[in-house]
Amino acid sequence: MESETLFTLGEPAAAVSAVAGSSGVGGFSPVGPDAPLPVRMRPANLDELVGQEHLLAPGAPLRQLVTGQAPMSVILWGPPGSGKTTIAHLVASATDRRFVAMSALSAGVKDVRAVIDTARRQRRSGGPPTVLFIDEVHRFSKTQQDSLLAAVEDRTVTLLAATTENPYFSVISPLLSRCVLLTLHPLDDTAVRRLLHRALTDERGLAGALTLDPEAEEHLVRLAGGDVRKALTALEAAAGAATALGTGRIDLATAERAVDTAAVRYDRAGDAHYDVTSAFIKSMRGSDVDAALHWLARMLVAGEDARFIARRLVIFASEDVGMADPSALSVATAAAHAVEYVGLPEVQLNLAQAVIHLATAPKSNSATTAIGAAIADVRAGRGGAVPRGLRDAHYAGARGLGHGTGYRYPHDDHRGVVRQQYVPDDLVGTDYYQPSQHGAERAVATRLPLLRRIVRGLPVPAATGTSPGGGRDQVRSGTDDPQSTTAAAEVTEEVGDRADGKGQQ
Repeated sequence: MESETLFTLGEPAAAVSAVAGSSGVGGFSPVGPDAPLPVRMRPANLDELVGQEHLLAPGAPLRQLVTGQAPMSVILWGPPGSGKTTIAHLVASATDRRFVAMSALSAGVKDVRAVIDTARRQRRSGGPPTVLFIDEVHRFSKTQQDSLLAAVEDRTVTLLAATTENPYFSVISPLLSRCVLLTLHPLDDTAVRRLLHRALTDERGLAGALTLDPEAEEHLVRLAGGDVRKALTALEAAAGAATALGTGRIDLATAERAVDTAAVRYDRAGDAHYDVTSAFIKSMRGSDVDAALHWLARMLVAGEDARFIARRLVIFASEDVGMADPSALSVATAAAHAVEYVGLPEVQLNLAQAVIHLATAPKSNSATTAIGAAIADVRAGRGGAVPRGLRDAHYAGARGLGHGTGYRYPHDDHRGVVRQQYVPDDLVGTDYYQPSQHGAERAVATRLPLLRRIVRGLPVPAATGTSPGGGRDQVRSGTDDPQSTTAAAEVTEEVGDRADGKGQQ
């Protein structure tokens, strides 16, 4: 099973046997002269590791892990190409430990337990300690992760797990609490450039056979987007093209011909993530379906979590479409369910359908402004006691307190609505919900004034049963206040921020 294309992971049984006598390192296949350039240029020791300086200080957990100074279990969290599997290879090269590598893509509970049983037997017989490397650990189910707990707890195995997903969401809490979490950062352009230079001159790489023009170098660095594996793969392709042309230099034209697919600049934890998400939301809000699909594709190609995209669609369905098309929420919720039920890559079709529906739907933010204005009033201290007729009258003694007195049951009226005060005294006549004239909400805008008049005991026009203004002749007192409107907008932003941890629109 290929792990981030750096080296081949053996199946669990093969990984165990590899320790006994394979020419490879630990559970990894040996590196041959025809191996890809990123594999050949893998650091041979900790000093060759570029980047992650924040984890390499003397006594730091990463250095202790690689040198074997402390048997601590570690979860490595970082984007592709940041060095997670390289670190695993450095750990495997330690001669005093038994190293077993497996991928969560192919291993199951049975495989994990077999490794743990072998490690326990060797430990009891005085054998070397076992380091278990699990790549893509976020793909393990809860049951599979549970199977590791006892062995990690009593140090039968030292767990080294790698993930590109946020472990606070993808790794169960009991396992996370038993491990040290190390966050790896994307390599900056300087680090990527340094590794390109090393690959050009090192005997394991191109051994000085070719030179790289500055313009071509900048092109490869830009394509990498912080992923050194992409940079080295692109360099190898460009070197092959230059060799085929019989030239000893890689110029910009050669590099462009060799690598015709640009890496998407998209950092899921940085500004690019929020900028693209903001453009995505604003494109749907602006009813530009083509732009919305572009930003969706940008996120999908960059490896954005489909669950995150689905959450934004569900929020958008109520925040920006709302009552203008109530079915939008059902569509968005169905897409979110499809993410869990179907998964990538097929779920991109479901997400695209939802985006098209939301982008082309009529828009209304009436639900957003309504709850924003209501929350602003509550925070401002408006709203007194619950009207006596609305209080719970089901328990003994409630009637004696006057609870429920005067309550009118709407179903007893042929219209299904009666005159009654439902709000506290200081909010009588306040209108939070202001329907638009868009889509399905137009019918609500026509019906709402009549409902308000009946409930508030105001005269109802006899001819049409609605107000003369086509649903717009309404009592207003709650949202005409500019300060209230501003507060509602602030609340709306806060609700959006809380949905995913940071403002994105």
